[in-house]
Amino acid sequence: MELKDCFYLGKITKRYSFKGELIISLDTDEPEIYKNLKSVFININGRLIPYFIEKSKSQKKSTLRVKFEDINSEEEALFIINKEVYLPLDNLPKLKGKKFYYHEIIGYNVVDANHGNIGLVVKVEDKTSQSIFIVKNTGKEILIPVNDNIIQMINRKNKTIHITAPNGLIDLYLN
Repeated sequence: MELKDCFYLGKITKRYSFKGELIISLDTDEPEIYKNLKSVFININGRLIPYFIEKSKSQKKSTLRVKFEDINSEEEALFIINKEVYLPLDNLPKLKGKKFYYHEIIGYNVVDANHGNIGLVVKVEDKTSQSIFIVKNTGKEILIPVNDNIIQMINRKNKTIHITAPNGLIDLYLN
């Protein structure tokens, strides 16, 4: 399994017991979806290694306590603490309406109510306080906030995102 075929689920943050149990801090709005996993991939030195789960239990709001097969002590558990956990993209629940996964909309056309087709989404920058679509338009980049008030509709069949950008925003980039 390669990283491009997976999504980031979370990170193993600490040991839970002397029997090798670990806590995974989940990076999701719906942690309950992942409480009955059978296996995960753990990124070890850039390679995704499958780990099979004996048992798991939801802990706090966004953490999962897991017991992996073949990890039976604190010492064995230390090896995978602070490692990233991944699942195959097929495990993502399908989203509808205006909800989307960032990786899903790369390559979608962005159509503004006033300017028409303004370009393709090449990236979603989410390392800032406001996530931003980075749209390529004939050599120029247009930055559009990811916001429910701006996004009007997502057409997955036609791979388009219909928006109504704030007045003057797109003109800043095109003029």
